[in-house]
Amino acid sequence: MAITSNHPVDARHDDAVTNDTDPDPEVPERARGPRRFPAAYKARILAEYETLSKAEKGALLRREGLYSSLITEWRRQRDQGAEQALGRSPGRQPGDLRDKEIARLKRRTERLEADLDKARKVIEVQGKLSALLEQLATDSAPDERGEIK
Repeated sequence: MAITSNHPVDARHDDAVTNDTDPDPEVPERARGPRRFPAAYKARILAEYETLSKAEKGALLRREGLYSSLITEWRRQRDQGAEQALGRSPGRQPGDLRDKEIARLKRRTERLEADLDKARKVIEVQGKLSALLEQLATDSAPDERGEIK
């Protein structure tokens, strides 16, 4: 005699005691942006990493959630400037405020010079137009006898 059930059979739970509560479907929120590591942490991990065997190095990276490329970058930073370089975050360094101000002022100067060139051209055209109108006015002005030239 076969026993039928309305519930699907899960082979993984045949021998296990089933839990009536469902797992929490909520996904934890991930951190925003790249991770930042303090210089002391970088130095500690580098010192520990360099004393381990190949298998132990992999275990350390997995335990800490790191990539081998980070270790390479941290070594390079250490070699370039020890604690000072280890304290910097990887990636593009922020620009100097003075350089930003200089660039802003150069853009403003270029824009103002272009506006000045336009204004000079307008003044030149207005001067030529004024001279032309004056010439037309004097050519069409009545002479002493009242005749228009």
